[in-house]
Amino acid sequence: MTAPASQASGTRMALGVLLATCLSTLVVNANTSAVGILLPAISKDTDTSVDTLQWAVTGYSLMGAAVIVTAGSLGDVFGRRRVFQLGLLLFVASCVFIALAQTGGGVILGRVIQGAAGSTILACGLSLLTVANSGEAQLRSVSLWGAAAAVGAAAGPLVGGLLVDATGWQGLFWIDAVVAVVCMLIAAVAVHESRDPHRSHDIDYAGAILIALTLSPAVLAMSEGSTWGWASLRTVGCLVVAAAAGFAFVAVEKRVRVPLLDLTLLRNRVLVGSTIAILIGAGTINGLMYLLSLYFQNPAALGMSPLEAGLATLPATVGLVVVAPLVPRFAARLGGRQVVGLGFLITAVGFAVVGFTDQSWRYGAFVIPLLAIAVGMGLSNGPASSAATASVSADQVGAASGISNMARYVGAAVATALAATVNASVITDRTASGHSTSQALASGLATASWVMAAFSFAGVLMAVLMGRRYRAERGTLQDSAASAAAHLHTLPTTASGAPS
Repeated sequence: MTAPASQASGTRMALGVLLATCLSTLVVNANTSAVGILLPAISKDTDTSVDTLQWAVTGYSLMGAAVIVTAGSLGDVFGRRRVFQLGLLLFVASCVFIALAQTGGGVILGRVIQGAAGSTILACGLSLLTVANSGEAQLRSVSLWGAAAAVGAAAGPLVGGLLVDATGWQGLFWIDAVVAVVCMLIAAVAVHESRDPHRSHDIDYAGAILIALTLSPAVLAMSEGSTWGWASLRTVGCLVVAAAAGFAFVAVEKRVRVPLLDLTLLRNRVLVGSTIAILIGAGTINGLMYLLSLYFQNPAALGMSPLEAGLATLPATVGLVVVAPLVPRFAARLGGRQVVGLGFLITAVGFAVVGFTDQSWRYGAFVIPLLAIAVGMGLSNGPASSAATASVSADQVGAASGISNMARYVGAAVATALAATVNASVITDRTASGHSTSQALASGLATASWVMAAFSFAGVLMAVLMGRRYRAERGTLQDSAASAAAHLHTLPTTASGAPS
């Protein structure tokens, strides 16, 4: 093959990888963010309470937390294209399973499977993209991947609302399945296989299982504790299992050759602070979207259609994506931790305003606080994500990125479960004491929002914990793309792997 022909073939392959990975991350993130809008319709069709269906959200996140790092390791060892396509195949199967489900339990099980598929697609897709390009081309491709992730997350609620009205809630999953099949075909034709020949074949399966065994019973106890009784045998049993699994996880990570979580990194104050900040940010935005999707559509609250609810959440999703790319230059001037602290402060104020929700509020009363939350999230997410990878050496960037990505899933699961529990408990208490349904719903949303405000104030403290011992990013296009995707995935920035 001549040099020009070889170059042309390489270009086509790079474009194929770009198309397959960007399209897949767009559809995965759109699917994830759209599900909250679908829950009332799923609840009606399957005769399952919305409180139970919150496991369709938390189960997805719990499985994602357990799988995302392991999926990347599997790709490095057994072939990134192979594991990427297996992730897509599993995603297709989960979409079909959910669309055909006749019960709420079936939907929840499908979403748990989808959590494993989604995290695998994201982890291996980004690896494929990085390996297929180099230099400036790699920076551009990763930036486009980040933009696709952000656009998918922002568009998800609107697309979900459109499809519920046009096709029923099942339509989203049928369309996602078709798009995933297209991605599989593109990957089969245009993506070369790649592995990491220097990577040990040891994979920490036990760590992944123990992460799931630590988080799942803890979240279950949080979700059902008010119903079971906080001192009941079931609640205490779940907490004991979670604690035992947590201790076992630490013991295993100290002994395995290639740990899921390098415990020595937890001595890094900047990494710990930024990771907790990432967890709080991901948790509060997911908790908010869950609550608002239900409140906006409830006939006793705002009574919106799914499409109207999707449109109504746009200030919180699009606002975050629009603000985030502007943040790196701002952080380069003021300092990353100052911007993180300011972002969480603004977010906390936004949640506090929602904490005054009253049954008389119409949608217009929510717009300003939603925009404040979006701006605050946009300010805090990017610099926190950048600090996570800037606070470690170049050979530790992958591990630091894995920790922060796992933290996003953990935050989403825990905060959504907590928000749902607080919301449901307050609604039950208010209803039992004679308040109207409208009053009870408003009180539930308000109380849960105060909890989210408290977590956001804790984020300000994490900004202090981050300190200054890392290099600031330069505010390039690469940094803007990483910032835009920071509420979904940690991408490398110009500061990554260069602590000062």
